[in-house]
Formats: sequence, structure tokens, C-alpha cells
Amino acid sequence: MTNKITTVLFDLDGTILDTNELIIQSFLHALQNYVPAEFGREHIIPSMGMPLVYQMQQFSGLEDVSHIVAAYREVNLRLHDELVRAFPFVPEVLEELHRSGIKLGVVTTKMRLTTERGLQYVGIADFMSSVVTIDDVQHPKPHPEPVQIAMKELGANPAETVMVGDSVVDIQAANEAGTVSVGVAWSLKGEDTLREAGAKHMIHDMRELLELVGLEREPLEKR
Repeated sequence: MTNKITTVLFDLDGTILDTNELIIQSFLHALQNYVPAEFGREHIIPSMGMPLVYQMQQFSGLEDVSHIVAAYREVNLRLHDELVRAFPFVPEVLEELHRSGIKLGVVTTKMRLTTERGLQYVGIADFMSSVVTIDDVQHPKPHPEPVQIAMKELGANPAETVMVGDSVVDIQAANEAGTVSVGVAWSLKGEDTLREAGAKHMIHDMRELLELVGLEREPLEKR
């Protein structure tokens, strides 16, 4: 990487938090009376990462989806601690990045309540100096605004900022904001989808991020 990286931003769901099953179960529960019987996880996965209201409108065909969103959030909160965990090596890599002086932030289309709950639950909240949620923006990803807000809060230069994500909207927002886009190969959407969206780099293990931003992996692996 040509520029020295000073800032790393992360999407939340599917990138650093494994909330995949929680999200799928929440959708299936909330939509059970509004979609065909054959509606399943394969219909949900492609749009994961988009704003919840937009997804519910697309799936249900309804304009007012407030009652469906409420049902989703009820089950999402109820099952949260049972189904949420960090992806492998996420806490260790975040600790190493933080210890090395790299500024860290989260840019998500989730609401702040569940964003902060997830970060606290897996023990990584203290590493994040900026948390930008759907509640904080006028234009969610794929618009660059959420990434731009996080960079402004962190005093970051786009050319020295990495944005890591698991969905097309993450990559699009990252590229539009002028940051270095990094896809995660563990995305349910598939590595090829992220490459086609314009991801500049791809990591298959969170530890690869250390090398990508110019840090050695050795100290982490010796622990």
C-alpha cells in the first residue's frame, strides 16, 4: 500500500461481528406473514447490509413497514446474546491496531442501540473512537456520507484510511469516500461479489489486515 495507513473503519455485521444467523432468523420471523412460503435465507443474504426499512419494503411490497421492523427488532434483541460473536481474531487484531496508534471506527447501517450492544457484548467497544450508525446520517451506505462522518470525527485523510466491509454497499461507500476498500472473504455474499463491486484488497483472515496496514503479524501470533 503506497500511503501510510492511520485510520481503519469497519462495517459491523458480517465483517467484525458474526450476526449472520441472528439477522436471518430475525427476518424470517418478522416476514412470516408477508412473504411466500418458499422465502428463505437465500433471498435475504444478497441485500444484507442495506438499511432495514428499505429491505422490509422490498421483501414485503409494503410502503409502511413500521410494524414489520418492530417485529424484527423484538426478536433481534431477544436472541442477540445467544447468536452474536466476534469473527476469529477480531478482538486481537483490533487490540494490536489500537496499541499501534491506528484510529479505529465503525460505520454501520444498524441503529445505535444494537450497534453499541454488539460492540460491548464482544468486548471491542473501547477500541472504537468513532461509531456512525443509521441514526447519525441522512444518506446511509452506499452513499459515502457515513464514511465521511467517521473520517471527520477521527481527523482522517481518505488516502490514509482503510474501510473494511462484507457487502457491496460497504465497498461502494468506501470507494466513493476516497478510502482504500477492503473486502472480507468470509462474507456470505461471496468474495467475487466484493471484487466485482470494486474492492481494492481482500482479506481471508482478520490477521491479514495487520500486514495490509503496515504492521507486523509476528507480535500477535506469539501471544
